[in-house]
Amino acid sequence: MRIFADSASDLPQHFYEKNNVELFTLRVQVNEKEYRDIIEINPTEVYDAMRNGAVPKTSQVSPEEFLNAFEPLAKNNEEGLYIAFSSNLSGTYNTAVMIATQLREQYPNFKLNIIDSKCASLGYGLLVKEAVSLREKGLSLDELTTHIELLAKHMTHIVTVEKLDYLAAGGRISKSSAFIGGLLSIKPILHVEEGKLVPLEKIRGRKKSIQRIIEIMEERGGDFSNKTIGISHGDDLQFAEEVRSLINEKLKPKSIDMEMIGAVIGAHAGPGTIAVFFTDKEYK
Repeated sequence: MRIFADSASDLPQHFYEKNNVELFTLRVQVNEKEYRDIIEINPTEVYDAMRNGAVPKTSQVSPEEFLNAFEPLAKNNEEGLYIAFSSNLSGTYNTAVMIATQLREQYPNFKLNIIDSKCASLGYGLLVKEAVSLREKGLSLDELTTHIELLAKHMTHIVTVEKLDYLAAGGRISKSSAFIGGLLSIKPILHVEEGKLVPLEKIRGRKKSIQRIIEIMEERGGDFSNKTIGISHGDDLQFAEEVRSLINEKLKPKSIDMEMIGAVIGAHAGPGTIAVFFTDKEYK
């Protein structure tokens, strides 16, 4: 069984290679030049450009990339699972479904399941890691799909950004809100609802915002002793390590995975962003 994921899962390139996961790359445009995420540009280059005033743009995986990956699968009667970036943050999922639908006209038995993860960054990455683990255990395609859909439904994302300006540049908040928030050191806490990034609370000061995030994690996650937590950061490893230490101390999770927020999501969230990901207390 072939597993596909896209670069918004914020896993390092060596993960895809080592675990036989096929990577679709979203595009990042920096200073008028377009790059394939992960393959042609790394997140640090994007963050450095943003610190110097650049406003990167992003675009979805091309239809040709999906066709080139899916058609050999259909021809060879192989099974595949594509776990996709949230359809409410990118058109990538819908493009993949369109290409798969077209291929089924020619190959009626084409067995490809496509999941709209409604997740982003390492929240999405944790789904991909779980899919790899379950494939190794020998689950069928449909069993694997059911399990990952359930995990996606219960995956919680909590995010805070260092500067509101980047969200304003991407149209996520108004420029006046960003200006006033900057003066007051306001750090918004956001979460993901139905695959969209939605404001949750406003906290003054970065450390207080992290303390509040840990409180929210306790409220929503319950017992963490058997949970893996994801932490992703916008090119601020030192602060991410502090957050990891606080989470370990307060919540005592089974394990913590930590990665840098990739170029595509980082282009909108900006340097200094911190995001945490975990399953809610209803997930069994």
